[in-house]
Amino acid sequence: MQRRKILFLTGTRADFGKLKPLMQAVESHDAFDCIVFATGMHMLKLYGGTVYEVRKTGFSNVHAFVNQIANEPMDLILSNTIAGLSRFVHETTPDMIVVHGDRVEALAGAVVGALRNILVAHIEGGELSGTVDELIRHAVSKLSHVHFVANEEAASRLIQMGERRESVFVIGSPDIDVMLSERLPSLAEAKQRYGIEFDKYGLALFHPVTTELDRMRDQAREFFEGILLSERNTVVVYPNNDEGAVYIMEELDRLRGRPRIAIFPSIRFEYFLTLLKHCTFVAGNSSVGIREAPVYGIPTVNVGSRQLNRHQGPTIENVEPDRLRIADAIRRAGGRKTVLRSTHFGDGSSLKRFRQVLDGASIWAIPKQKQFVNISDRLSSPFGTPAAQFSPIMSNTSDSND
Repeated sequence: MQRRKILFLTGTRADFGKLKPLMQAVESHDAFDCIVFATGMHMLKLYGGTVYEVRKTGFSNVHAFVNQIANEPMDLILSNTIAGLSRFVHETTPDMIVVHGDRVEALAGAVVGALRNILVAHIEGGELSGTVDELIRHAVSKLSHVHFVANEEAASRLIQMGERRESVFVIGSPDIDVMLSERLPSLAEAKQRYGIEFDKYGLALFHPVTTELDRMRDQAREFFEGILLSERNTVVVYPNNDEGAVYIMEELDRLRGRPRIAIFPSIRFEYFLTLLKHCTFVAGNSSVGIREAPVYGIPTVNVGSRQLNRHQGPTIENVEPDRLRIADAIRRAGGRKTVLRSTHFGDGSSLKRFRQVLDGASIWAIPKQKQFVNISDRLSSPFGTPAAQFSPIMSNTSDSND
């Protein structure tokens, strides 16, 4: 049988952590060739040049592409990525392009695949992101042919968007497989690698809200002042490179040298998960506080509107970008670690389900010529499934960890 080539596009430290288990599954499979197209923040020295981490993972075919210089606008980054990826795809002719989430690099991958008649698989579509990220996520979904989603809620949302039920596979979020595995480094190893001397600490991640640029500097100042007022040891990770990051970086610079603050451009994914697992709180507006922290039962102080309408659990407290409210919430969170563990985004079996789908014949028979499926047509068709009774192709609760 002819080997199929599967190209994974990664543009950030975060999406690489989620995609890496899937990449490794393809790399080790006799029927597939794994190709990694690394771009975006991976290529920026400011964020630690994380393309080296991609290469050190040991994938046999990694192509690095610089799609931006610091502070370029996102629409230009999008067009640069489309041009670079299109040329690379012309040379490599992959059978599938795998993209993740709601970044412009994912949108570029979906555009290239759709226009070049290549099967596009979208990881974690059908979710609500807030701000412009949500627009990008849904646009990627509409350009994609295959959907690997985290839960039935996301699957149902894609059905509402006119996607074929047969093209939606509920597998859970791949990073939870890593979170619940026994392969993470110890806390001592993580603290030694990054020179963290705190016994107890929280994690802070604050990203730009691209629809609130006129308030971004003020919000960043309030956030970091709130951290200082809380008087809690805090490990701070740089923001992503969205427009407005420069304002956050300028405010973050004011924290350098403070005894309770440790600042890092980037932290390797597995080490970050270890630090997350053992921290006392997560603060900021990153999806880490919504998706990953609840898996470990870590309380989250979610600041502002960036995660608007996303899943809310008992470990999450939402506050306005006000220094006093942030400080009070952090103090409460530090003593509120809970045994509650969320499985809303997966139970650690994503890799197993992903392999099952790739090994089946149905995914490769999914038509590249997409058609919008009306819910009314689905209700009247003997082969359809009403959206209200949507049952995912694969359960996300019954399989054991692989």
